[in-house]
Amino acid sequence: MREAQQLCAVYGSRVPTPARMSLLDWSLLLTLSILWGGSFFFVGVVVKTVPPFTIVLLRVAIAAAALHLVLRATRSPMPWDARTWFAFFGMGLLNNAIPFSLIAWGQTHIASGLASILNATTPLFTVLVAHALTADERLSKGRILGVLLGLAGVVALIGPQALTGLGKDVLAQFAVLGAALAYAFASIFGRRFKRMGVSPIATAAGQVTASSTLMLPVALIVDRPWTLPWPELPVWGAIIGLALLATALAYILFFRILASSGAVNLMLVTFLIPVSAILLGSVFLGETLAAMDFVGMALIGLGLAAIDGRLAMLLPHFRARTSER
Repeated sequence: MREAQQLCAVYGSRVPTPARMSLLDWSLLLTLSILWGGSFFFVGVVVKTVPPFTIVLLRVAIAAAALHLVLRATRSPMPWDARTWFAFFGMGLLNNAIPFSLIAWGQTHIASGLASILNATTPLFTVLVAHALTADERLSKGRILGVLLGLAGVVALIGPQALTGLGKDVLAQFAVLGAALAYAFASIFGRRFKRMGVSPIATAAGQVTASSTLMLPVALIVDRPWTLPWPELPVWGAIIGLALLATALAYILFFRILASSGAVNLMLVTFLIPVSAILLGSVFLGETLAAMDFVGMALIGLGLAAIDGRLAMLLPHFRARTSER
């Protein structure tokens, strides 16, 4: 609530206008959806032979090492003051340690399709959390309509049959929903790094470094990884992909979009993940697009436009043209 009070003090009774996505932001969001869409595949490969907490530790530790190398190579500044690192640990807990562990554990009990649908509730949680904790990302009818349209589009794309698993392994399903809620709080918490003057790459490096520190004792105590058989080469390939693509690179984009477009717009990425997966399959694997795929993408497109505010802007022009006829 402190952030809301500060914004109200600056703007007075006038509520700030939510950030609207630029073409560059939409491009970055689509790229992020491709990177994060691969994470469900990578986790699905690794979780068969590596326990969940060890997966999370390897994911964030390798990503942290890579990002610090990039910082060193580009001579980018890395803050080391206590205030910034306290924020890094908060972000690492909300955005990595908690949700990564919940999703990795959840995918040991439920299918990745159902996990993707449950993960797509993130924008709904984000809209509600942003309304409660910010002054410039308030709840509106357009945003609620957009979230519901987007969620319906995700279900249509992945296939309603994925929902047949609902009611089974309820604890695992709640784990993935808990991860979505953690992501919502993380997107609001992460807005502070722009005000603190921390660059997206330094924020990404600090976050995964902090989460590595948090996950190390958990993995050592619970999983005892030194007792496990050494993973095979394909598993290591999936771990590297998970760390470098779906974590290191993805979080540089994450904090860049968050700084320019806000938390609610950023979380639209969960709607775009299945769209990216289906389009990539069509282009590179020769998979055929079904009629329901187009329905799902249309619903997601309408949902994105409603949340971004563009649908509300277009409707008056459409009504005006209709009345002129």
